[in-house]
Amino acid sequence: MSSAAEPAAHSAQPVALELLQSVVDVARAIFGAQASSVFLLDEETNELVFQAVSGQGEEFLVGRRFPADRGIAGWVTVSGEPVVVDRLSQNAAFDRAFAQSTEYVPDALMAVPLLHDHQMLGVLEVLDPSPQTRSSLGELDLLMMFARQAATALRLVTHHRPAAALALTPDDRVTADRLLTQLHELLGPPGAP
Repeated sequence: MSSAAEPAAHSAQPVALELLQSVVDVARAIFGAQASSVFLLDEETNELVFQAVSGQGEEFLVGRRFPADRGIAGWVTVSGEPVVVDRLSQNAAFDRAFAQSTEYVPDALMAVPLLHDHQMLGVLEVLDPSPQTRSSLGELDLLMMFARQAATALRLVTHHRPAAALALTPDDRVTADRLLTQLHELLGPPGAP
């Protein structure tokens, strides 16, 4: 396994990192969760990489890697399907040992794929969302819409180009900014401007 300090191969651009941090911060707030994470898929190593974390573990998890077929995030990566798990201790796919290594073991989670044009970019997870949101189909649909917009914006800012070529055109920057604004409006607290 690669060093925990290595970043994902295609996500070094500051605009992408800012976007991902915004995604996890808003997702955590909307779902009243203890934590939220975005994992990006490093296709070269077949690993998922913590790229943004809000809440539990945010101080030390960014950059940490694990096999792309491990745990719930791995299942979402392989299947391309969203999942809500209310009792992780009873779920065979849950990797408790890995969770313990992150210093936070959730009881429940929601996880959705970050897909763009049928390409798997990664996974968005919300850990220990408030009880009223975790088993609601409407809330999972909302998280999926959020993930689609985040994947589109992420794809715009990264284009999976080599790091030296990562530069946004003015049109790309406007589109990414507009998508980010729409995410905040869509998922902002009720009554927020």
